[in-house]
Amino acid sequence: MYVSKEKIDNAINVFKKHGGILRTSEALDEGIYRRTLYHMEEKGFLTKLERGVYKLSDTDMLSNPDLAIVAKKIPKAKLCLVSALDFHEMTTEIPHKVHIALPRTSRDPKLDHPPIKVYRFSGKSLTEGVKEHEVDGIKVQIYNPAKTIADCFKFRNKIGLDIAIEALKDGMRENKTSFNDIERFANICRVQNVIRPYAETIAHG
Repeated sequence: MYVSKEKIDNAINVFKKHGGILRTSEALDEGIYRRTLYHMEEKGFLTKLERGVYKLSDTDMLSNPDLAIVAKKIPKAKLCLVSALDFHEMTTEIPHKVHIALPRTSRDPKLDHPPIKVYRFSGKSLTEGVKEHEVDGIKVQIYNPAKTIADCFKFRNKIGLDIAIEALKDGMRENKTSFNDIERFANICRVQNVIRPYAETIAHG
């Protein structure tokens, strides 16, 4: 399969403009042909991270390829719960799946890798407390520490109350969030009565 050097150089520049990672659909939108992608993968210019996601081979190793893949493949996804705690360094848990929040109305995403755990959010609990962070040059939507703590208490039966309490302690003692912010998001998530006794004990402890 022959592809001109000009097309390869152009494709490399497009990839660099996007942080070194592109979905197939994004590449096609930028005028890169499938034939060029296949040739570049075959010749070692590109590495396939997941079906439909390519990375420039000569870019630095990704610090968190799982988050980069999820952000590219599922643009509506918001990192939540244990994955958000891990990002904010507020847990000793190692997330074995990428925990993401999606609107109740969206379809179940299909992903070969990494394994994901989907939680359905709606209204303000979906939209409030989201901040965009850059991970490996890719924009990832992640809930802030206070919102993540509230979510952990909301889903305490699924992830474990001990994880929620540990996050609350770390968040407050390491000044990653404030009592007032936690109260605000606890109200949005309707868990203020559950969180308050723990938060007050830590605040006055």
